Amino acid sequence: MAALSDESMPDGSGPAGPLGTERWRVGGGHRSSAQWQAEWEDVLAATHVAFDVRFPDDRDGAGFAGSVERHRLGQLHLVDCVCTPFAGRRSTAVMGDPAEGWIGLQLVLRGAERVTRSRTQQHVLAAGAVGMWDGARAVGVEVVEPLTKRTLIFPRELVHAVSPRFADVEALPWLADRPGTRLLVRYVNALADELPELDERTAAAAGDVVLELLRAVVEPELPQARAARREALRARARRYVRAHLTDPALGPETIARALSVSLRTLHAVFEDTEESVAALVRRARLARCREDLAEPSAGSVTEIAFRWGFSDATHFSHAFKREYGMAPRDVRRAATGATRPPARIGK
Repeated sequence: MAALSDESMPDGSGPAGPLGTERWRVGGGHRSSAQWQAEWEDVLAATHVAFDVRFPDDRDGAGFAGSVERHRLGQLHLVDCVCTPFAGRRSTAVMGDPAEGWIGLQLVLRGAERVTRSRTQQHVLAAGAVGMWDGARAVGVEVVEPLTKRTLIFPRELVHAVSPRFADVEALPWLADRPGTRLLVRYVNALADELPELDERTAAAAGDVVLELLRAVVEPELPQARAARREALRARARRYVRAHLTDPALGPETIARALSVSLRTLHAVFEDTEESVAALVRRARLARCREDLAEPSAGSVTEIAFRWGFSDATHFSHAFKREYGMAPRDVRRAATGATRPPARIGK
């Protein structure tokens, strides 16, 4: 890890002032490019997200210099970064770190960097650019001019709690031209200027204001695209359910994990439908059981229930009767031509 300045505790936990300012510096001195590269990777992983770093060709990397300053605002971090050109790649090889739980609001103050999200999504962010990044997504960055940027980093769950619709955003937006962005930027910069005078309680309250301003900027753009994304996710969930009905463990948790979304997101996309995720699984299983019950060679009622993911025959029977108004054994008897034994009268 690059050495922290004398104004911060060696373990990164201690404050230089009331808000726990932390500082990192990389560059200078007689060290190899590989050493500077490793140290800058450590700094980025500690303060932003993890990247594989590459420096431009120069004499042993001696031309690189970077510094980061971080302030804590309750659950938020305000991070100022200054660096000379480098390239970084956040791929699956470096993902899986805690930073996947972070969302960042980034302001470019000076310089420029190129951001590549896919072969068709590439943007050069110059001074004045405002955007958001998601620690759970792969991305490439290339600082093409000496860069100064300011980033507010939020826990993902906190952002989603303020605006659940953020959970449905697949490509986080560029914000420079949105109504309200100038107010958001001015507030963030004013907050940075006032940090030395703020105590922890006031700083945390100021962070809450940032979240509300961010919601006001982004939310007006979400509804139209949001409906299409929600329907697409519901369709993916239904396809997965149909393909895995025989798995007794199939349920909301396993579906969310398989679709790479949070459990809350999965439940949210079914809120405006007639059934919950659990009800979707149950009704799909019952439908397949009914099909097999009507097939004479499909086996016994218990065999059919277990085949389609039910683990308790009594529970299956009750659920089937609630859904179709008849017991599964009655459907089975009708299919096999069996009849009830006549009732005994007297002795």
